[in-house]
Amino acid sequence: MDPYVKWFVIAVLILVIAIVAIALWAWTPDIPRTILETKYANQESRFVEANGVRLHIRDTDTKNAPVVLLLHGFGASLHTWDEWVATLKNSYRVVRIDLPGAGLTGPDPTGDYRDERTLAILNQLLESLGISKTSIVGNSVGGRIAWRFAAQFPTRVEKLVLVSPDGFASPGFEYGKAPQVSGVFRLVRYALPKSLLRMNLAPAYANPEALNAERITRYHSLLLLPGQRDAMLDRMAQTILTDPVPQLQKITAPTLLLWGEQDALIPIVNAQDYLRALPTAKLVTLTGVGHVPQEEAPAMSLAPLLAFLANNS
Repeated sequence: MDPYVKWFVIAVLILVIAIVAIALWAWTPDIPRTILETKYANQESRFVEANGVRLHIRDTDTKNAPVVLLLHGFGASLHTWDEWVATLKNSYRVVRIDLPGAGLTGPDPTGDYRDERTLAILNQLLESLGISKTSIVGNSVGGRIAWRFAAQFPTRVEKLVLVSPDGFASPGFEYGKAPQVSGVFRLVRYALPKSLLRMNLAPAYANPEALNAERITRYHSLLLLPGQRDAMLDRMAQTILTDPVPQLQKITAPTLLLWGEQDALIPIVNAQDYLRALPTAKLVTLTGVGHVPQEEAPAMSLAPLLAFLANNS
């Protein structure tokens, strides 16, 4: 064999082996639901059906107490509220859920992740729990769901708390147009190394130490529930933002905005958009905090929430 051909063949073989090795390293199989429920459900967990979806919820079921409903952000789960709930449950009935396509709820059998579908599911859940009125707290995408719920079902909402909420189009995005989910990003359904997820989560925290090993493992593991990654991609593809101002102007509930000054995902300047649409809303800024203050600075961020909920004026 010609020595040049020989070295070419060797080089190709090395390249193929390297590609296979990288693929094997990156390939991330699903984790069976039974394993994840054993680890991430507990004695407070319940699985209830609403509009055909089996929802994972935790309900403190505190008798005769005012209700607070907690809605997590994109890619998160009800565990994001753990440290807040430890205090809130002393005075409130706290209901928190894994939204469809997240946590231990997992995929919606219909494959529909539009906001309208999620709002209908939440409304039926409250009906089934016998809750006629609640305060709602939502973070990020959960914030968008929260304010849309308050606009659509005003008689059901006592108070509204938006923690770095989503809703206004970022620069470069358009209202009324579906986002483009790239083919490269769609590869996460096959390959989602924990190191890659950590890189994507890191901008949510101003303090890198807040993204500890236990937290990154939980985020990563719950994304590996069967069908979860497809659900995440479907929710992204189905999220078509419309100008939020007409909806926000329908909100009658007293509203609190909580925003980390170091939020790198939805910058605090966006709070001004909400204040223009909700002129009676109150803004509390959190110094040195990022996108998920309930995880990064639970005591600092909980204090203004408790004061707001307790204020009867």
